[in-house]
Amino acid sequence: MRSSHDQQLSRRGFCLCCAAYAGGAAAAALLTPAQAFAKARNLVDRMRASGATEPVTVHALRGRVSALVGSGGNIAVLTGRDGKVLVDAGLTASRPRIMSALARLGRGPVTHLVNTHWHFDHADGNAWLNAQGARIIAHENTRKHLAKATRVEDWNFDFPPAPSAALPTELIGGERTMSLNGDAIRLTHPGPAHTDGDLIVRFNNADVLHGGDIYWRSYPFIDYSTGGSIDGTIRGTEAMLASAGSQTIIIPGHGSPVSNRLGLEQYRNMLGEVRERIAVLKRGGSTITEVLAGRPTAAFDDAWGRSIVAPETFTRLIYAGV
Repeated sequence: MRSSHDQQLSRRGFCLCCAAYAGGAAAAALLTPAQAFAKARNLVDRMRASGATEPVTVHALRGRVSALVGSGGNIAVLTGRDGKVLVDAGLTASRPRIMSALARLGRGPVTHLVNTHWHFDHADGNAWLNAQGARIIAHENTRKHLAKATRVEDWNFDFPPAPSAALPTELIGGERTMSLNGDAIRLTHPGPAHTDGDLIVRFNNADVLHGGDIYWRSYPFIDYSTGGSIDGTIRGTEAMLASAGSQTIIIPGHGSPVSNRLGLEQYRNMLGEVRERIAVLKRGGSTITEVLAGRPTAAFDDAWGRSIVAPETFTRLIYAGV
């Protein structure tokens, strides 16, 4: 399902933050996710530093919707008379390359920014985009996490409160539709999924869907510290599937920016099958060490486990949530 190019894009998108996940089975059996991140010496800052050099590439999708790849999570851009509408902001250190990529899509300013969730690789650029005139739109829980000091245990990292300019000012509770650039943009909160503040963004006329980090082109990270769960992630993928047709272009949060309903179905099925295998073992009294030894993800590792989140760490994340 994934080419070597997909893997390269995945590594640009999140590898530094999750590099500790990519160790061998022996190391993963000894370290929790938090311990692995601690051992890797502040990978969040290292990833931010990488934004100063990584190229940002433009991928035309359909109609006036494009994707920018190379600065944290995948960014969607809708262009038109109402200015540029961005879904996610990438890393602040990528600002010159993001601005250059946006300039290639036309002269209009960025007028609207939607955060799919609060994580730094998707919202780090909020402040500078707001300074350029962008209105920031997000779920109310995204603003809550950005506005205060927030710890992600599995990253062993404490995020300070974001500056006021980075905080969303237009908040979504459940669902909202915006009419911009000749498209109807539907924002939907599927309930807690990857975090407790995820938004699914659908460009109805272009038939393009962006699910943020609910959908990855690899095993996903799940942020239990801020309300995420494996069961919520599965429900989030089902909400995305309910909104996708056979021709819908689906933008994952990380990896190749072009996927489709079949790819999302395969991802949802993988999540469900691995979750059930691990749940059965845990209910039967198996310890995490015993579950790891049984390699419950083995049937899926070639397709999903060769990039960001290693099979052993994905196993640990599910074991913690079933």
